[in-house]
Order: sequence, then structure tokens, then C-alpha cells
Amino acid sequence: MRLFLAVVPPEPVLRELDAVVQPLRRRPEGAGLRWTGLPGWHLTLAFLGQVESEDVEKLLPRLERVAHRHAAHSLRIAGGGRFGDRVLWAGVTGDTHALRRLAESAGAAARHSGIALDERPFRGHLTLARSGTARADLKPLAAALADFEGTEWTADSLRLMRSYLGSGPARYETVGEWKLRSDTQGGVREG
Repeated sequence: MRLFLAVVPPEPVLRELDAVVQPLRRRPEGAGLRWTGLPGWHLTLAFLGQVESEDVEKLLPRLERVAHRHAAHSLRIAGGGRFGDRVLWAGVTGDTHALRRLAESAGAAARHSGIALDERPFRGHLTLARSGTARADLKPLAAALADFEGTEWTADSLRLMRSYLGSGPARYETVGEWKLRSDTQGGVREG
């Protein structure tokens, strides 16, 4: 299975972003890009790649423990940027320190389960479009997202997601989901 760990914003928040992204798709700079869509938008915490079933079984209880150690936290989709001339993304603000710590803990759980991770540094974002093999001038599209600020929302769960790649857009399925600790639950607080 091709897997990753993620936080998924609520649908109303994603619809706000979609309202801003739709006009960008119609701009001349947006032609030729492979646009992602609202059903696939998420904040990737760690990309696990191809994982065997027995490693998934070892990972599941570890992810449950990770979720119980981390408190739900407030985030907001805001701004945008690009990774060179290949990827256009929307940013995230709010308690990004808590989001980073969740990503680090989830990644450690995967490593302790025998899963080799893609070791890129964590940078919270939602991928909006990719340029594919051709290079694209994403600067104007990123600039158009600069002032976007969505509604604040609570990141309250950790998800293990499976991706299905094919000729069309990638499809995603939730394999497991664990609620993060609420402020009223005991345990060690993040900080």
C-alpha cells in the first residue's frame, strides 16, 4: 500500500480555498498545470511510500499513542507559495509548532514500525497544482494567493491515508483515524 500520514481540514474550510483556487485554474498561467482538487487536499505530515501489511499492523497502535499525546490545535489556511517552478501550494498558519511536533511524532512512530520515511523537512502546506515535466511560471499564481486567509479551524485528528495513483487525479482513502487529545483530557500538554 502507498501510504502517508495527514491532517485533513474540514470541508467548509476547503471550500473557502476552492473558491479562491477556481479562478486561478482559468488564468493563462494555470493552463497546463495538473490541478489537485478539494477531495484530495490535506496537510501531509509524513510520506511513508510503499508499506507492507505487517508493517501497517505494527504502525496502527503507535499512531493511536501519538494521537493521545498531542492536543488538538488551531490552524488556518493562509497565503500561498511555490516549490520552484514545479508545485503551487496554499500555506498554513496558527499553531504550526503543534502541527510540526505532531508530524515529528507520527514520523518517529513510522520509523519505529520499520518503515523508511521520505526524510524531507516538514513544511505544512496543501498542494494545489503541479507542473509535471514542463517548468511553469508559478510566481503570479502564488502572488494571487498571498492575501488569502481562511477561517480558523481545529486540527483534531491524525489520519493514515492510502493513495491510489493512475491516469487521472490521485485518489485517497482513510485507512485509520485517531482523535487528538482535547484540552479537557489529561496527559502531558504540548508546549
